Amino acid sequence: MKQYNCCVVGIGAVGAEMVKLLRRRNFPVGKLVVFATRERTEMIDGLPVEVRVAGPGSFKGMDFAFFAGTEGAKGASKTIGWQAVEEGCIVIDNGDDFRMDPRVPLVIPEINPEALRQHQGLIANPNCSTIIALMPLAELHKAAKIKRIVASTYQAVSGTGAPAVKELEAQARAWAAGQPLPREVYPHQILFNVIPSVGSFKDDSGESTEEIKMRKETHKILGDSSIRIGNTCARVPVINGHSIAANVEFERPLSVEQARAILARAPGVKLVDDPKNALYPMPIHASENYDVLVGRIRKDQSCDNGLVLWCAGDNIWKGAAQNAIQIAEEMVRMGLK
Repeated sequence: MKQYNCCVVGIGAVGAEMVKLLRRRNFPVGKLVVFATRERTEMIDGLPVEVRVAGPGSFKGMDFAFFAGTEGAKGASKTIGWQAVEEGCIVIDNGDDFRMDPRVPLVIPEINPEALRQHQGLIANPNCSTIIALMPLAELHKAAKIKRIVASTYQAVSGTGAPAVKELEAQARAWAAGQPLPREVYPHQILFNVIPSVGSFKDDSGESTEEIKMRKETHKILGDSSIRIGNTCARVPVINGHSIAANVEFERPLSVEQARAILARAPGVKLVDDPKNALYPMPIHASENYDVLVGRIRKDQSCDNGLVLWCAGDNIWKGAAQNAIQIAEEMVRMGLK
């Protein structure tokens, strides 16, 4: 089997999982290099990994570069992403700098792999909540064409990065010890709380950047800007795994039974829908699961041709690191590399 030289740029929560998943998914890696802001050795999945600092020529001889920027983290791909392309490397970028760039395909391999054929050296990962929502919704869109989506996201603190996970854990320990709760990452206590703000508020629309991303990215991925999308993104005191409630209106009738049958065979989706027996998607089961879980499928009583569903997915795996590696896997399968 042909092997591919790979590098991971960034070694935070997403970068570490990229290294781990390249091994676990048996991607045919020849040489693996990790780049970050300072040289050191990191232990990842029980093995030492040498970390270097990227510079001119660092990407020569590399086949794939996985840029692991977390949401809102600017810098690496914007600074050296196209440099890597010029040095002959295919860049798969987890950050949001180039998602809406017309030169850059925005890809979920199970949904729009054909977009990879138009790549110019750089491919973007969608936002984590967009990926998790569209994994079930794209299949239903094929069947009955979505007119409107109203979504509420319940996003884990791991989406903010490792410091946010540490903050939630520190607040839990402090609460149990009867001590003041430390707070540095979020503007409010996250333990026992829900913060209706993910991303930032850059204009007077009242929408956060996270909410805008879901709308724009959905239009680009599905190739349909006519879909009306309204959503609210909230941060919840869950360590890992985003959950999403979606009310979906279709152009054509789609019964609950039809939807279940479609989703039961959808790639990368697992149907978990037996609420009478307490079986439904939960982030605790979605965490470290390759599939997006979907359930609580029922008729939307507020409109004609509407369904309501609930899904949960690992925001660091399928929502970031795993999706990036699947893009590389798909490019190899399609003979694009």
